Amino acid sequence: MSDPRGLPERIAGLFSRALHVDVPSFDTDLFDAGILDSLAFVELLLQLEREFGIRASVEDLEMDNFRSVTCIAGFVAARAPAPGPPRVVGLGGAR
Repeated sequence: MSDPRGLPERIAGLFSRALHVDVPSFDTDLFDAGILDSLAFVELLLQLEREFGIRASVEDLEMDNFRSVTCIAGFVAARAPAPGPPRVVGLGGAR
């Protein structure tokens, strides 16, 4: 993950854009607050996959991994693919 410090903001943005809900704080318990239910959870997983390129296995689906935006940021940071080396694109064209 290139900038783990910005993850909570990006994840809160996903909640706003994709789930149409604003999270009061990064430490709000999303289940207790009624923000995440089973349907919203599935949508969140889909959005995390699209935004960050992560895949969650059945073993990963522990509630504590998704209890707050802070927890989700830790989950994403631990699973996000490492950035590859920069691609060099030549200006000269093929020969």
